[in-house]
Amino acid sequence: MKRSKHKKTKSKIGTIILLIISIFFISAIVWIGINEWNVDKSLSRLGLKKDVTEPQEEPIQLPEEEEEPLDELPNATEEGDEEQEPEQQAPNQPQEKTDEEKKVETPTKIETPVKKNDKANVKNNPPTISKNGGYIEGQKLPKEPTFIKGVLIANKKYPLPSDYAPGESKEARAAFDEMAAEAKLSGINLTAFSTYRSYEYQVSLYDRYVQKDGKDAADRYSARPGYSEHQTGLAFDIGEVNFEKHWASSSFGDTEAGKWVAANAYRYGFILRYPKGKEDVTGYMHESWHFRYVGKEIAEEVFKRNITLEEYLGIE
Repeated sequence: MKRSKHKKTKSKIGTIILLIISIFFISAIVWIGINEWNVDKSLSRLGLKKDVTEPQEEPIQLPEEEEEPLDELPNATEEGDEEQEPEQQAPNQPQEKTDEEKKVETPTKIETPVKKNDKANVKNNPPTISKNGGYIEGQKLPKEPTFIKGVLIANKKYPLPSDYAPGESKEARAAFDEMAAEAKLSGINLTAFSTYRSYEYQVSLYDRYVQKDGKDAADRYSARPGYSEHQTGLAFDIGEVNFEKHWASSSFGDTEAGKWVAANAYRYGFILRYPKGKEDVTGYMHESWHFRYVGKEIAEEVFKRNITLEEYLGIE
């Protein structure tokens, strides 16, 4: 009887052990299932093994201090040329000219100007030069236009007669049309929105600017009557069709069209008349849209030497 009881006791213990083992395995299977059947991950979560599958936290990296860029070396200039300074803006300068001011005036008379002997229309004892506008105060308009080295000149020292009215130059127009045709191949549609202006038109234009911004400011970006290059019929204000917001604005020089014209105009006989950093020479602030026709030979020399028309002619 004792042996029978002993056997029954062992049987019960064995059953309990099997039950515990069964429960353990079932729990293990369930646990592994909860952990997406990943044994390593299951053991890791029980603290029995380091988890190599989960991403480790990356150390926080402090941002490195940026090195200050070295000052750019100035561009090399021609011998004797001063380094160009950033564009200066006139006080109270209008941001953009009105449509009426940009409109091309229809010439009333077109004729080929007759060249006179090269001469300066300044008296032997010239009056003092204005400190503000750069004009010769008291200077009277001449009876004949001035040609120097065969080039018609119109600036603050060499004015034109009030009755000089050649109209738009046919030669300059033909050169511009040729340039515009090539620019169109590059997807640029150029237009000359202002060319010839009569003396009378310049009177009204200049007076309007003086009333708006004052004489000192107006003298930096608008010519007094008789002193405007537009009266020669050789000055072309260039812009891009459908981009009127850049017409008569320094922003034109930053556009693809403006860059194209600045780089190619000389091949058609045009020069950028008022470049950056040359206000003390030309008397006018930088105008990225104002080009003057002088012929291909002179234009190429002016462009390659990076000089103004005054510097090419050797005048003030």
